[in-house]
Amino acid sequence: MKRSGLSLMSFTVLLTLLMSAVPAVFAQGATPAATPAPAAATPAPPAAPTSGPRAEFQRLMEDAETKLLRLAEAVPAEKYTWRPGEGVRSVSEVFLHVAAGNYGILRRVGAQPPEGLDLRGLEKSTTEKAKVVEALKASFAHVRQATSKLTDADLDKTAPWFGDRQASYREILFFLAAHQHEHLGQSIAYARINGVIPPWTEERQQQQQSLKQPEKPKQ
Repeated sequence: MKRSGLSLMSFTVLLTLLMSAVPAVFAQGATPAATPAPAAATPAPPAAPTSGPRAEFQRLMEDAETKLLRLAEAVPAEKYTWRPGEGVRSVSEVFLHVAAGNYGILRRVGAQPPEGLDLRGLEKSTTEKAKVVEALKASFAHVRQATSKLTDADLDKTAPWFGDRQASYREILFFLAAHQHEHLGQSIAYARINGVIPPWTEERQQQQQSLKQPEKPKQ
């Protein structure tokens, strides 16, 4: 009886060892899972310029964007339909004309506007302040995205331009920047006629006024 007990115990230990070894045996014989191929790397956009024509263009655009958006926010909603005379663009139409230009002019350098956007009808598409401001913001975002893909070498490429001639991409970009500042000046005049001081001018005036205030006499 004692011998049979030892045999039963030995059999149990052996069976346990065999069962624990089965998964390892099958794992060694299994076909390993295929390693997914690495995704193709997306080409990095050109580095943001710090000097040269692209950097100069960006500075001009950033200045115009900041001022146009601040002015658009400062003008009261009820003044968005104001116009200086019949047949002249209204406040909202000037802002939307800038937006349309941001899309339309960049088509010359290969940047297409969003699908379905009616550039010809954009100027008169709305007079609601919130919608006009949003359209203006979206157009500047489009400019940043489109021009960030251009390289210094691209600036020497040419495209058909006004006057039945070719213009370099460089000239087209600077025309776009000039277009911003042309209508920024127009919008400033519209705002002042309607009693709105450009926010950046008002801030400067307040700073100058604070410097002129005499110091209180010491007690």
